[in-house]
Amino acid sequence: MQEIAIEHIVQQLANIRESALQQRQRLSQPPKLPSRKALGQCVEWLAAALFPNRLGDPDIQANAINFYVGTTLDKALRELQHQIRLELAFKAPSEPAAQFRPQAHSLTGQFSEHLPRIRLQLDTDLEAAYQGDPAADSVDEILVSYPGILALIHYRIAHVLHGLGLTIIARLITEIAHSQTGIDIHPGAHIGDHFFIDHGTGVVIGETAIIGNHVRLYQAVTLGAKNFPKDANGHLVKKFERHPILEDYVVAYAGATILGRVTIGKHSVIGGNVWVTRNVPANSHVTQAHSDAKPIPAAA
Repeated sequence: MQEIAIEHIVQQLANIRESALQQRQRLSQPPKLPSRKALGQCVEWLAAALFPNRLGDPDIQANAINFYVGTTLDKALRELQHQIRLELAFKAPSEPAAQFRPQAHSLTGQFSEHLPRIRLQLDTDLEAAYQGDPAADSVDEILVSYPGILALIHYRIAHVLHGLGLTIIARLITEIAHSQTGIDIHPGAHIGDHFFIDHGTGVVIGETAIIGNHVRLYQAVTLGAKNFPKDANGHLVKKFERHPILEDYVVAYAGATILGRVTIGKHSVIGGNVWVTRNVPANSHVTQAHSDAKPIPAAA
């Protein structure tokens, strides 16, 4: 049997790789990106430090919780600092990577100061899920099993990092949750307290979306952009406000699609499978006007 020409394939791949790096002007010692695997472990440690009794070591003793939180947080922040340094070096490839250590240390410290607030926000999300889902028996059950809470733990951590300019790390963290839950939340989105995603699969929340307090979304809700304008050179225009604003106490039911920089007013309800591209006043109920379905004639 003839052997597969692996060396020939390896050389072809090398040529393609070099060409791609040259196009991105990274041919000479391309800098390393942050590690998705390492960041996944980092988030697990952070979640364990935030909720040691439920997401931490199951054998932890009550008198050792603070020690456990301290050691777990130390591991998480050390790893995060390393990943931050990688992102900073990647974004400035002409600079020596070692020079970013002080900045990485400072950014890690700034992030750590947000952890108590992240915990408080997640507590409000857990309460919203418990109050909003009659199938939930306890807050503890929601914390350890609901995909919406898993996605929000990742999002709330990533959102702080995104605000510190660490956009690659932030995106990797939310994409880890996306792959595990089917819930796609861009870390740049702004989400208030008491946020509940019920079921969750297929939910999409875009980069510039703004969500108020006490908002509830069901599965397959999309908060997306209506169009994608291009500049004079034919390139997509980026970083402009293109996603919806949902004010406080809005509910969007399964399959609702809300597109563009529109505002859904307070206490409004968007029904299932509704397509919204215009502003909705407060206290509105938007539903499908009618069904076009017709009975199928009986077979002759």
